[in-house]
Amino acid sequence: MRFRLRRPRDLANALVAAARRDRDEVADYLELRPEEWEALVEASPSDAADVIEQLREEDAAELIAELHPADAAQVLEEIAPELAAEIVEHVSLSDLTAAIAEMPDREATDLLAELDEEIIGDVLILVDAKTEAAYRSLLIFPPDSAGGLMTTDVASLPAGLTTGEATERIRQLNEQYEDLTYIYVVDDTEHLQGVLSFRHLVFKRPGAPLADVMIPNPIAVDPLTDREEIAEICQRYHLLGVPVVDGEGKLLGMVSNEAVIEAIQDEATEDFAAAVGAGIGETVYSDIGFSFRLRAPWLVLNLILALVVAFVIESQTGVISREPVLAALMPVIALLGGNGGSQSLAVMIRAMASDDVPGSQVPGILARQSGVGALNGILIAIVGGALTYGLVELGLFESQSGGGMVTIAVALAALSNLTIGTLAGSAIPVILRAFGQDPALASSIFLTLLTDLVGFGGFLLIASVLL
Repeated sequence: MRFRLRRPRDLANALVAAARRDRDEVADYLELRPEEWEALVEASPSDAADVIEQLREEDAAELIAELHPADAAQVLEEIAPELAAEIVEHVSLSDLTAAIAEMPDREATDLLAELDEEIIGDVLILVDAKTEAAYRSLLIFPPDSAGGLMTTDVASLPAGLTTGEATERIRQLNEQYEDLTYIYVVDDTEHLQGVLSFRHLVFKRPGAPLADVMIPNPIAVDPLTDREEIAEICQRYHLLGVPVVDGEGKLLGMVSNEAVIEAIQDEATEDFAAAVGAGIGETVYSDIGFSFRLRAPWLVLNLILALVVAFVIESQTGVISREPVLAALMPVIALLGGNGGSQSLAVMIRAMASDDVPGSQVPGILARQSGVGALNGILIAIVGGALTYGLVELGLFESQSGGGMVTIAVALAALSNLTIGTLAGSAIPVILRAFGQDPALASSIFLTLLTDLVGFGGFLLIASVLL
């Protein structure tokens, strides 16, 4: 196997495609041609990371260990921390420490947080005292908080400078920091005073005090602020980053725009997992025991709720025995209500995630969703009833009482379940929020219970009256 491709992206794509066929062959190829591997890493660490992710952990670890620590750090930064942790467990402690020391503080602590405590302790012993203090200060915060998202590599200037002195300092800061989107102004004790306005700085005379060109009292968050609130602040005030301060207003770091985007993505995936009862914070790389503990309670709850539905069905066995076709139609009615409710649930959770559902608007929103459910219910009742009648008349469905009454039962049940399911899909997140819970918390489980109760029980109740 030989790749004669000039562009790093083309080479990476070719290696990824080959690895999906035979990852051992790709690992051997790169092992025998270290110059190509190093050139790919230097040209595009993100493309190199795509290749690493396709290989066995042991082979990936060998390729990481062959790199200069700074290059290894850039590749590891591009890999999800959970997967990166699986890889570096096969790297020697010295190589791991050297690579982590080259990573920005936030990315380094994200990776450290996924490692065993014993490895974390060994790494912290080997790094210098300043780096150890920075890591420890970040590791104490939850990963979904401002403290867990922030970087301590933040540019700042003392408040006593003139604009001319500040301009010269900024030239020096440009060599030290990659991100100069915001430069914060602090006093002698590192308390946040303001954020520098580059526009005002450019047009101000050199001898003017820095206070004249800064925006005082910028919006800031404390280290325990949840990522969802940070994302909302950035969206509302059009910020590319948010400073993080302690209880006394001392500047600790900054949540960058990149971290905010990642936080929004993580929040969205977390809401999706929570809605179906999967573990919040669980990933495909999570420990088996950890995943079991997160999922099991919701599955037990699901079982209990399903038994409630079973009890309702069992209480209506008489009508099923008189009209066996009802047993075949029950799941259809429940499925329709569940799908309609899930659509409404997704719309509501998305709106609540972006804080677009103030309390005063809830009644109107629920009314509109009920209207949508009723209109869909009427349509499905007509179509479903017609199809049911046709199938009975054609003899594909056997009915003891004729197609007419079964058709009416199907139509009424479909209308009821779609209307109720759509309303429930909107109402359940609102009710959970009213009780101080995450609106997405296992909401689909409760929705399924309701639509199954109405779909099975309601359908059988209507049928028992009509048949």
